[in-house]
Amino acid sequence: MSNWLQIAVPFVQTEEGCRLTAYPDPVSGGDPWTIGYGATGPHIIEGLVWTQEQADTDLKARLTVLGNTILAAAKVALNDNQLAALMDFAYNEGLWALLDTSTLWRFLQQGDYDEAAAQFPLWDIACGRPVMGLETRRMRERTLFLTPVQTA
Repeated sequence: MSNWLQIAVPFVQTEEGCRLTAYPDPVSGGDPWTIGYGATGPHIIEGLVWTQEQADTDLKARLTVLGNTILAAAKVALNDNQLAALMDFAYNEGLWALLDTSTLWRFLQQGDYDEAAAQFPLWDIACGRPVMGLETRRMRERTLFLTPVQTA
């Protein structure tokens, strides 16, 4: 497993939490059904139960794709902590939100790492108001993004 994936997996696991029985969307009361660490899709239906191994495998697979996509799109060098922080952000907000609409990505692509890091806390709004859980998550992402990578 790559270093960035070894950092991102436990980070996302902590942020997302895991439910091994499919549960309905809290707003619709039904679709989209969700399981594991936030997995959705047509194969996730009411009554579905996963093992912990299935949830962990699904998360690693989805994070691998996410990390490789971010790396391919980046015009600047990213260390493992920066990539893991961006992966958690995109996992939560959506890859499109990171790559298509965020000033975070725009500043990063300009090589302004400090200004990019300053953008994380701005993404704490849901339903038009700040959400404490998102404020906390964005600050943890920012801290990880700014943490130098330890070398052996």
